Amino acid sequence: MWRGRGRWGGWLLGFGGVSLIAVATGAAVCAASGVPAGLWGRNLAAWVVGAAAAAGVAWAWRPAMAPVALWLAPLGLGATFLAPGMDGVHRWTDVGPLHMNIAMLLLPAAVAALPAADGVGRLAWAATLVSLALLTAQPDASQATTLAAVVALIAAVSVRETGPRLGLIAVAVGAAAVAWLRPDPLLPVPEVEGIVGLAFAVSPVTGGLAVLSLAAVAAAPMLWTRAAAPGLRLAGAALGLCLLGWAATPMLGAFPVPLVGVGLSPILGAWLGAGVLAGRMRAEQP
Repeated sequence: MWRGRGRWGGWLLGFGGVSLIAVATGAAVCAASGVPAGLWGRNLAAWVVGAAAAAGVAWAWRPAMAPVALWLAPLGLGATFLAPGMDGVHRWTDVGPLHMNIAMLLLPAAVAALPAADGVGRLAWAATLVSLALLTAQPDASQATTLAAVVALIAAVSVRETGPRLGLIAVAVGAAAVAWLRPDPLLPVPEVEGIVGLAFAVSPVTGGLAVLSLAAVAAAPMLWTRAAAPGLRLAGAALGLCLLGWAATPMLGAFPVPLVGVGLSPILGAWLGAGVLAGRMRAEQP
């Protein structure tokens, strides 16, 4: 039987285990490939910081916090346009000394907070669609496609009226298509976008471990909530689909590979999403 109050801590431990395998595999690949330790070492530090942040979010979570998680995403994405950008691409904001990919930092928490058992309100949809529009404008086809897939999933499951449901799905698909049509001049960095290739260059076993660990990270939220109440089960599916989109879209273009590749934002963001999901388990289940 599902026991939400007893399972949220176990969920964080389970997610921590599979995500640590991914991060540690990436660090080992970087070390074997001559990447400076200062780069891959920050991934390991981010995993520790993210774990602590997720535990704090899970403990403090209240249902009234969902709008905060939802609206932080478009606010953060909007802030990326205040910076000069890189070759006309706006995906990053400096947070103190850190250069953060805001979509990868904030989207997992937003998609984990969005689904609700009694449907999704208009303001929640507004925050999500504004985020999708900003991702298209950045442009970031990887994140736009990922969020579009989440929007389509949640609309298909939670919107009862046929017209609004089909409208949301059409808007999501259209935004993703526009994002792919926008020019993206940024070149791949081996230890970021090309980390899976580096892993297979180290050995087929290492490459296979990198791929399998990413698959496990994406599958974990869906598997852990499969016996939960409908709203929480949909939240797990949304978070899992978000992580799956992150892992899959680098096969189609020069996009960061999460957790395995060098980059703080996806590690911290995945943990924040896991923390929101854990907080919902704690708060919503008897």
